[in-house]
Amino acid sequence: MTATSHSPSALPRISIEYCTGCRWMLRAAWMAQELLTTFEKELAEVALRPGTGGVFRVCVDSEQIWDRKQDGGFPDIKQLKQLVRDRVAPDKSLGHSERAAD
Repeated sequence: MTATSHSPSALPRISIEYCTGCRWMLRAAWMAQELLTTFEKELAEVALRPGTGGVFRVCVDSEQIWDRKQDGGFPDIKQLKQLVRDRVAPDKSLGHSERAAD
């Protein structure tokens, strides 16, 4: 195990709840992969939670940071990474995904 400032159990947990009837599992899994790649040392886990009724909701620990119905659709990955970063690693640079489009 690599040394980190947090023990694995103290690290934040992301959950992505997705609608199985809408077939959004692949979208949720892709977003989970992106978050795990970007925040590999800052997260304890990213969990996929099957749901129904058109749900697509992302939470950091118990704090909801995105809801498809409330926020008007799906977050783009840049937006989602910024939302997660702001809560789990505010000083972390997201590199090219933070730069403004020319």
